[in-house]
Amino acid sequence: MRKITIMNTDLELSPMGMGCVNAGIKWDGEDAFRIFDAFLDMGGTVYDTARVYSDWIPSEIGRSERVLGQWLRQSEKRHDIVLLSKGGHPDMTPSVPDMHASRISAENMRKDLELSLTALGTDYIDIYFYHRDNEAIPAGELIEIMEEFRKEGKIRYYACSNWSTARMKEADAYAASKGYRGFVANEALFNIGSASMRPLADDTLAVMNQEMQQYHVENPQNLAMPYMSVCSGFFHKLYAGGADAVRNSEYYTSENLKAAEGLHGLMEEYQISLTQAVLGYLTCRDFTCLPLYGPRNAEDLREAMETFSIPFLKEYYPEV
Repeated sequence: MRKITIMNTDLELSPMGMGCVNAGIKWDGEDAFRIFDAFLDMGGTVYDTARVYSDWIPSEIGRSERVLGQWLRQSEKRHDIVLLSKGGHPDMTPSVPDMHASRISAENMRKDLELSLTALGTDYIDIYFYHRDNEAIPAGELIEIMEEFRKEGKIRYYACSNWSTARMKEADAYAASKGYRGFVANEALFNIGSASMRPLADDTLAVMNQEMQQYHVENPQNLAMPYMSVCSGFFHKLYAGGADAVRNSEYYTSENLKAAEGLHGLMEEYQISLTQAVLGYLTCRDFTCLPLYGPRNAEDLREAMETFSIPFLKEYYPEV
């Protein structure tokens, strides 16, 4: 299986990352350990979590990092994986979280980082992300916060999630002026249906629009890591339950219903699964993508990982 490298780093990454938001919810304990082991056995190395996963469910904070950390301690496989985590997300414990109450600051980032390191049972995180942005703070100041963490040895590289293209460019320019490596990755919402979806309820999520895609074409040193890579199951639910099953989805648009027909054609012509047809879109962009995928079980992971052995071509997706 091919690996992905990021310019000016020593990182070697699997072509897909395992999204760990379900750790502690859909799988915990030995069930979680088996799925983490299975991903590694399949050639997966990228494990993506966050301090905030899944604080919106009462009674525990930091579930995902707790479960992943337990596996790392028990398995002693910390040095076999590339560990991603994120800090600075708005507080998700209230019944109605205020997504615009920013927690991006030096104090909150340090607090989240220290909690992450403890929960994960590690001295360092390979790639540490700003989980949101705070545009009231100059990007240069935010770069310096990450540089301090890096110099302390608590993170190896740093990145952003849900930043605008303009803010990434501002951060890049500052990092270059100081001789810093700068952001190594960008997590944003991107998939075969994202260009045609209706506005999201959470407007703090950054959708990878054409401007951001062009940014990644021109700046391969910042790796695109799409989340919601299979459209939150929109096409799977559509095929299983028909239009009524997805009518309230942001993806329910005429363009995406047409895309569903094209995906069905791909599945029949190339004898591939729906998951593979949807993920295949991300393997043949004009820039490198490392999609993040949150599985229900190990079988889901295997099916998704097999996508990256299929030689998809951009011409397979003419309607997008």
